[in-house]
Amino acid sequence: MAYKIVFFDIDGTLVNEDKQVPADTIEAIRELQSRGVEAVISTGRAPYFFKPLAELLGIDSFVSLNGAYVVYKGQPLYKRIIPLTSLEALVNHANLHNHSLVFEGSDAFFSNAETHPHVIEAVSSLKVDLPGYDADYWKTTDIYQVFLHCQAEEEHLYEQALPDLRLVRWHRTAMDVLPLGGSKAQGIAAMLQHLGIEPEEAVAFGDGLNDKEMLTQVGLGIAMGNSHEELKPYADYLTTHIDEQGIRNGLRYAGLI
Repeated sequence: MAYKIVFFDIDGTLVNEDKQVPADTIEAIRELQSRGVEAVISTGRAPYFFKPLAELLGIDSFVSLNGAYVVYKGQPLYKRIIPLTSLEALVNHANLHNHSLVFEGSDAFFSNAETHPHVIEAVSSLKVDLPGYDADYWKTTDIYQVFLHCQAEEEHLYEQALPDLRLVRWHRTAMDVLPLGGSKAQGIAAMLQHLGIEPEEAVAFGDGLNDKEMLTQVGLGIAMGNSHEELKPYADYLTTHIDEQGIRNGLRYAGLI
């Protein structure tokens, strides 16, 4: 198969635990691009969280916020916001259990708690600035994703309460809240349709629980050697650890470099 486009997750795929891009990964992606293959970021992060990374890699197309906000060569082509009624239900239920929220728009993010240890711990792990404080941000701005700050043993509190939302854990103290059915795969489908590329002609690299749909959406789904164990069965190929030339070895397997 002559693959035409490759989608890359960020955390654990392009950047390691120290939030650094291995030098070999940079070289492998530049080699991929030199061969005329599209390189696209596909992440749960918002655009303002990965701008320096995109510039470093020379990538100007991305599927962000777990598929809810998609940009191709600087131009937005797909948006899926969380409805206000769903946000209101989430806010009310989180307040009931004293769980803080962080609301993510396309250009900024704000928390409904001025300071909260779970917010600080989870957001700091991304090596980005902490959110500002605006408890009503969700009322005035399109929101594509929310961080719900609770621990794993508290997830059951939300299982039946929010039927039109999807929750995916990414940190010990935090979960992504998406529209029901939302995933990176939706954003990828929108970009592939825009470009006239068939899913079978695409490759995706990932390592986390929010990469399941993405890896099965494309022709070749590659899981990093450091992937979450629950992700591995969804992959067509398991490459090496991110710090052991994982991207290069996966691209070689795909016949792209």
